[in-house]
Amino acid sequence: MKEKIDALHAEMHEVAKELTNDELLERFRITYLSRKGRIAQLFEDLKHVPAEQKPALGKALNALRGEAQALLDAATEASRQTDRTEIPAVDLTLPGRGYARGHMHIVSQTIEEISGIFRQMGFSIADGPEVETDYYNFEALNFPADHPARDMQDTFFITENDLLRTHTTPVQIRLMERYRPPIRAIFPGKVYRNEVISARSHVQFHQIDGLFVDTDVTFADLKGTLVTFANMYYGEELRYRFRPSFFPFTEPSAEMDISCYLCEGRGCRVCKHTGWLEILGCGMVDPNVYSFVDIDPEVYSGYAFGIGIERTAMLRHGIDDIRLLFENDLRVNHQFN
Repeated sequence: MKEKIDALHAEMHEVAKELTNDELLERFRITYLSRKGRIAQLFEDLKHVPAEQKPALGKALNALRGEAQALLDAATEASRQTDRTEIPAVDLTLPGRGYARGHMHIVSQTIEEISGIFRQMGFSIADGPEVETDYYNFEALNFPADHPARDMQDTFFITENDLLRTHTTPVQIRLMERYRPPIRAIFPGKVYRNEVISARSHVQFHQIDGLFVDTDVTFADLKGTLVTFANMYYGEELRYRFRPSFFPFTEPSAEMDISCYLCEGRGCRVCKHTGWLEILGCGMVDPNVYSFVDIDPEVYSGYAFGIGIERTAMLRHGIDDIRLLFENDLRVNHQFN
C-alpha cells in the first residue's frame, strides 16, 4: 500500500508538468480527485490493510489528496496567467476606431445660417421670453379682442393672462419699449401653437422675426432686404414675387414666394404644382402698434417680417414631414452633418 501511494505521488508530479490547457486540467481532476479517481480507489483499498497500519496510511492518503489539489490549483492559475499574457492589450493590426462626433441639428443650422445673413446686413440679434403675456403677444400687436388666435383652440394659455408665445413678434414690442429708433434686429426663437401634429404642422416650432424702424423706411427697403436674403440663402437664380396678405401688426402686408427650386417652377408635389413656394410673411409696421410703444408714426416708419425655420429647412432640403425634425432619428440627422 505504501508503495502504491509513493508511485502515485511521483506520477502526479510528472503529469502536473504537462497541464497546459483546460482539457488536461479537467483530465487530471477526474483521474486523481474525482469520486472514482485513483486516490479514492486507494481509500477503498485502505479497508483491507491491517488495523495497525491504517492510521499511518490514512494520513499519507490525506496528504496525497491535498497535494493533488494543490498541483491542480497551481496548474490552473499558471494556465490563466499564460492566457492573459498571450493576449495583447492592443492589436496593432486592427483598423483604428472612429469616434462619433456630434453636430448641429438641421434646425439649429438653419437658424445660424439665416442669422448670419441678416447680421451681414446690419441686423443685431434680440431675444424674449417664451412665456408671454396676452398684452405683448396680442394686444400690443393690434390683435382685436375677438381675434381667433386668442382662442384656447389656437393658443396654449397658462393662466387667463399668460401663455406660450405663438410667434416671436412680441420681441419687437419689447425692443421698441426699451430703445428709441433706429432699431434694426432679428429675433429667432421657439414658438407654440395649439394645433394637431401632422406632416405639415407641429405644436412647437421656430421662427425668426425681424424689425427695422427709422425715418423714411419704405416698402422698397423691405423688398430689397428680403430679396437680398432670398438670393443669399436660396441662390441668385430664383425668381420671386410678393402677394398681398393680412397681418394685424403690419399694413400693408405681404407674403413672399420664390420659384420652386426642386422643379424649377414647372410644378411638383412640394410646391403643390404651382411652381411657387411661400417662404415668409412681411409688411410695414402698422401705425397702431407705434401707439403702444410711444413712437410717433408721423416721424418714424418701419417694416417687419417673419420666417418659419422648419418650413425653410424643409423647403431647402426637400423634407416632406415636419415630424422628422423633432423625432431625433439619427438616420435623418446624419444626412445634415
